[in-house]
Amino acid sequence: MLTDTHIHLDLQEYADDLPQVMARSEAAGVDRWVVPAIGSSYWPALPALHQQYPGLYYAFGLHPWFLAQENDSSIAELERFLQQRPAGLVAIGECGLDGAIDVPMSLQIDMLEKQLVLASQYQLPVILHCRKAYNELLRIVKQYSLPRGGVWHAFSGSRQQAEQFIELGFMLGIGGVITYERAEKTRKAVAKLPVESLLLETDGPTMPLAGRQGERNEPAYLPEVLQELSLLRGSAPEALIRQTELNAEKMFRFSC
Repeated sequence: MLTDTHIHLDLQEYADDLPQVMARSEAAGVDRWVVPAIGSSYWPALPALHQQYPGLYYAFGLHPWFLAQENDSSIAELERFLQQRPAGLVAIGECGLDGAIDVPMSLQIDMLEKQLVLASQYQLPVILHCRKAYNELLRIVKQYSLPRGGVWHAFSGSRQQAEQFIELGFMLGIGGVITYERAEKTRKAVAKLPVESLLLETDGPTMPLAGRQGERNEPAYLPEVLQELSLLRGSAPEALIRQTELNAEKMFRFSC
């Protein structure tokens, strides 16, 4: 059985048929999910979603894309939720930096740093979004003591970049990017990186796999990511399942 370590099942794109999405996921052998919130308006519904689907875990975070809707009161609300430590909460995120959007980088950095402080204080891993901001993100993360490390979600970098984050206690979220032959740099990296640092994810409803462009992404497609990773590494799928599931347990501590 597999864990989709990054899947936005709380978004509107799944609202009309979530039970069917979950049934297809389980039929495909994906029976555990980590749902990272993208903004404060999503936080209140996640504990109930965990109760409805016990294999569904979640993270509270402020995504850089949507920071225009957030302010310091959102950070205060995040801390209130963390103090309660509701059942199913396993991380802080999705948060991070994006150099390809109009949100001021100064605001992105400020809100990221406040979330990193909370991750350190409450000893939770962070789920990081990174696009065209690698050097700045690395610089910031190095400044904080993060006892649980975190995940560089939707990894699409080089081997050298990955190793720098691994040294800081991070794992890499491996998803549909590796199914595209044009992603040569990332495919070469995941073929050689330590398997102990890899996690599987879909990032649905976006980030469709090769051959599924234009379709809504969903967790039932995670075995296709696994199969591609198996081919790239020359490893048996069963061995990759065992290790990536151990990695997910280590990162998120589902049983705690």
